[in-house]
Amino acid sequence: MDSVASGSSMTGLVLTAGGARGAYQAGVIKRVSEIAALRDGPSPFQIIAGASAGAINGAALAAANSSFAEGAAQLARLWSQLTFSDVFRTDTRALAKTGGKLALDMALGGLIGGGRADALVDSTPLRGFLDRHLRFDGIAEAIAKGDLYALAITATGYHSGKAFTFIQGQAGHPVWNKSRRVALSTQLTLDHVRASSSIPIVFPPVALRAGAAVAYFGDGALRLTTPLSPAIRLGAERLFAIGVRCQEAADSLLRSELAADPDLVASLQRPPLAQICGVFLNAIFLDHLDADVDHLRRMNELVSAFQSVSHTHDAMQSGVSEPMRIVEPLILSPSADLAIIAKTLAHRLPRAIRYVMDGLGTPDAQSADLTSYLLFDKAFTSELIQLGYRDAAQRIDEIEHFLVGARLSRRRA
Repeated sequence: MDSVASGSSMTGLVLTAGGARGAYQAGVIKRVSEIAALRDGPSPFQIIAGASAGAINGAALAAANSSFAEGAAQLARLWSQLTFSDVFRTDTRALAKTGGKLALDMALGGLIGGGRADALVDSTPLRGFLDRHLRFDGIAEAIAKGDLYALAITATGYHSGKAFTFIQGQAGHPVWNKSRRVALSTQLTLDHVRASSSIPIVFPPVALRAGAAVAYFGDGALRLTTPLSPAIRLGAERLFAIGVRCQEAADSLLRSELAADPDLVASLQRPPLAQICGVFLNAIFLDHLDADVDHLRRMNELVSAFQSVSHTHDAMQSGVSEPMRIVEPLILSPSADLAIIAKTLAHRLPRAIRYVMDGLGTPDAQSADLTSYLLFDKAFTSELIQLGYRDAAQRIDEIEHFLVGARLSRRRA
């Protein structure tokens, strides 16, 4: 069995997503696990970093890190069986109760005091669902065997506004305290995953112990503007990141806004509130990964250029508090627009949720992002699993070279 050491070359998996879109990642991982060289062994990822729905996926994989195929199959089952009732209460009484609190705060909060509502839905069922599917003792087992160096789960502190990365890993793993980011060594629990995946406003905050205090946390993607950073700081030299935004669809929307054609410009309608909410969630969940990948590639160019003019590696690192290195990324993103897929299945939303969504207005199909975050339904998640599987299959040779080559290099080290 290969042992992971902080000085060896390690491959990291970065999973940052939003809501139901996380099912796409499960499809990608499922196809990757079928690579012959990886099928019967431990995960090729010694470092796993997750935030938001990616925290759920990361914890599930880390718990089965010593059997990659088993972990991938379990993750796909988790998402393919998902229903709304597994995530939040959909009965009229529960929705009326949370809606009534919100209405009372908005209408009479100035007179009688507010703060009754802390979320739009009651997400109590999610705790039971995750408890049935996540085996946290498997994380410690994988670390003890040397198959996993560290699992990092990020949540947002609602008091400080900082991104807190909670890390369970081998002894001596790095921790940090930056202006906007804090890393703490801990034993990860179900509540860490719940906090990281608690979509702001939609789901309530989750109480976690941070040091000696107990504080409240929400979705990890909210303040994690550099989602690749935790894995890099933990020592990853290669990063496999799975996004959940179709770049071609994003480019198409941009072209429509920049179009010189008067007919196309005239077709752009005033955005309803649902569309504005979708853009808001995109800014939290999707845009950070794209920007961070661009930043990583620029830094790689800078390090490479500096190495070419430096006589020695030691000369390059002298006087640098955090030595820099080239980190090789491989990014996989959806080939189809998840918003359009969600639009075709919007009728599967619970009646009460659909009623509220209709009240927010109807965005055009390519801008129906809000629905795609909240469509916790197996018809939608199964579509995303299949899409992720197909997208990974299209690039499987590239992925195999990236992951299997890294494993062989680590064995020789």
